[in-house]
Amino acid sequence: MPPRVRFAPSPTGYLHVGGARTALFNWLFARRHGGTFVLRIEDTDAERSSWEMVAGIVDGLRWLGLDWDEGPDVGGPHTPYFQSERLAKYREHARSLVGSGHAYFCYCTPEDLQKKRADAEARGAVWSYDRACVKKSPEEIARLDAAGAPKAIRFHVPPGETAFADLVHGDIRFDNANIEDFVILRSDGHPTYHLSVVVDDIDMEITHVVRGDDHISNTPKQVLLYRAFGRTVPQFAHVPLILGPDKKRLSKRHGATSVMEYHRLGYLQEAMVNFLSLLGWSPGGDRELLSRDELISLFTLEGISGGNAVFNPEKLDWFNQQHIARLSGAALVARLETRLRDAGLWRDSFVGAESDWIVPILDLLKQRVKKLDQLVEELRPLLVDEPDIEPAAAAKYLTPEILPTLEKLAEALEALPEIDPASVEAAVRSTAEHAGVKAAALIHATRVAVTGRTVSAGLFELISVLGRPRVRRRLHRAVNYTPQT
Repeated sequence: MPPRVRFAPSPTGYLHVGGARTALFNWLFARRHGGTFVLRIEDTDAERSSWEMVAGIVDGLRWLGLDWDEGPDVGGPHTPYFQSERLAKYREHARSLVGSGHAYFCYCTPEDLQKKRADAEARGAVWSYDRACVKKSPEEIARLDAAGAPKAIRFHVPPGETAFADLVHGDIRFDNANIEDFVILRSDGHPTYHLSVVVDDIDMEITHVVRGDDHISNTPKQVLLYRAFGRTVPQFAHVPLILGPDKKRLSKRHGATSVMEYHRLGYLQEAMVNFLSLLGWSPGGDRELLSRDELISLFTLEGISGGNAVFNPEKLDWFNQQHIARLSGAALVARLETRLRDAGLWRDSFVGAESDWIVPILDLLKQRVKKLDQLVEELRPLLVDEPDIEPAAAAKYLTPEILPTLEKLAEALEALPEIDPASVEAAVRSTAEHAGVKAAALIHATRVAVTGRTVSAGLFELISVLGRPRVRRRLHRAVNYTPQT
């Protein structure tokens, strides 16, 4: 049977890095084995859940390219995929456990429980639920029901131990003596996490539960519920937590943790997916740069490490730089359209008449940047009619001695039969030699004239792709440059 896996976020925050990595592992596993990836929204916490947050999670998954086979806006055979729309099912299952003797009604009030806990702590003892309601007589229960007393449902934990085979950590065992009778349905009729997740996973035929290490302590309770329902326990794979560079759990203090924030900052989805996949998983060997198809073909749950992963922003920058460099100039035009529009630099002709001009420029510039926003800034002086000349650059390099030589360089470039990097370099060096100036001085001045800056991509390549008309206008403007006062 092909695997069925799920990503089940609570819509109480945007899709963060840890959640995105969990979703990615599930998605890769499903795609590798021809399985089904289910998106389920665990929104039973009505006070903290919101549609805005659901949309934020969905946007993050879509940006990463993690499509779901069943779930919101896709549908499927196990609808609905919002827990808030499945409350009747949870109540029915909770009561079935009472009927089978695996659970019982609990009439204890929060005040009663808090008092017992406080009394135990005052004695220096560790308190756990004392099964007071198991001991109530039928008459006392009838009296409480007649009075309309609120009641929850607790699971009756059996003696012994609960064990399960974890695909990452191996066999894990818990002594049931350390698991108190836990609430599965609150007195207001809302399920606890343990009940809802098990009922949903049973209903949606989930075969593998791939989630974070922080859920290991929840697993024995859920295993007990599966067995009480008489259902097969899915295979569990608990993946390592993601730590910040300081080896503490990743949080907002480490920078952006919403995946859409990384999108805003100029990271490619390919780079983010590649980077996230290697946080706690290895394909074996020393391969790092992997395409989506390669990740699918290589991914195994056995490749997940048991140790915590460290989120290294510098490594993410490296991945982004490498994936930007892998894209063609034509592909980068499409990736940059929105950013160029926002910067007021977009022209529709970039995908038309000017495509033969801008594509080589992007092929030249892409090697220099780590993020798309940096690429926009590299492009800026090349896309405007008259780039701003940095005053400090002009003061240093556009000296009275060099300006006449810029005029001669414009003439030399016009006279070239072909304009290519080698021909441009020869023209620059020949012009400098004939004018009696150092080639480096002319190169620096030309760079400032053409880009307005002291640092740019290779000057000779840049002049070649900008074309003679643009370069000529910029050289003439530099000759007549007047410092701003």
